[in-house]
Amino acid sequence: MLNEDTIRQNLTFLERELVDQIVAYSQVELFDDDTVLIRDGQYLKHLPLIIFVTIKVYSQSDDKELLLYYDKPKQSCIISFAAINYNEPSIVFAVTTERSTILLLPSSKVSEWKNKFPRFNQLFLDLYHTRYLDLLETINQLVFSSLDKRLITYLKRHSDNNTNQIIKLKHHEIARDLGTA
Repeated sequence: MLNEDTIRQNLTFLERELVDQIVAYSQVELFDDDTVLIRDGQYLKHLPLIIFVTIKVYSQSDDKELLLYYDKPKQSCIISFAAINYNEPSIVFAVTTERSTILLLPSSKVSEWKNKFPRFNQLFLDLYHTRYLDLLETINQLVFSSLDKRLITYLKRHSDNNTNQIIKLKHHEIARDLGTA
């Protein structure tokens, strides 16, 4: 479980006053591997801030899913941030890649912190930029790359975004993430 010192050590990129408020108002939750954190259509009460592990963020249409990007340590889900910011339901779902301890920021405080703390706001501006580039890469992969090249890229990305040395994936998981049968 995350304790206050660990939270503070991992949030040194934010203002001290903001970290004090995050410690005071946020929840620390433990999630099992492959747990859905955010559901498509869900109004969010909390914004996940990843401390140690990685989560996968997906888009879903009909019965197909497509891996959009990974949220890594010291990041948050930008689409969830937008849903909270505009008081709209989530248009994605997010899943843990392994047993995870995640800091849940209360949605009621996110707007206040965004307006009051420049580094918090900058975190989300940087995430918008990163996710835009990720989405362009995903589109390029889908349109211009063969399935075998997409698979190699996917396995490299998966390996880079997980703490385990061995890739433990089932065929249906890979197909789901690549949006293919």
